[in-house]
Amino acid sequence: MPFEHEFFMRVARSFPLLKHLCIWNNESQKLAGLMTFPSDNCQLHSIIEYPHLTILDIKFSHADYIEEFLNETKTFVPCLTEFEVFFDDLKAVTKDFTREETRRNCSKVKTISTIQGVVHSKDLCLYFPSLYK
Repeated sequence: MPFEHEFFMRVARSFPLLKHLCIWNNESQKLAGLMTFPSDNCQLHSIIEYPHLTILDIKFSHADYIEEFLNETKTFVPCLTEFEVFFDDLKAVTKDFTREETRRNCSKVKTISTIQGVVHSKDLCLYFPSLYK
């Protein structure tokens, strides 16, 4: 069963001090493509904020959940410092580390854990500046 944006909104409201979140769900979000209009950047939902979330583990999840948490028009994670993710999905969602909508939520990440390893590049360094401090 997929977790939709509304589910994550309820999680954020119910657990405002949440620091570590692990999602294990390979089901695609049914509403993922309907939540925004790419042509005019209109939103049909509220931006969810996880003010204390520092660790996010979504390495065994559908790429929609990477989109859900990194896209600043959907979610704001200002304290995210550890990110566990499938690297190929991360590259796809961030458009090879060039997509602006997902850049802000990556800026403080100090550790990326992946199953297959991280392939370092100039764009990755610019996208995750805290990895290299």
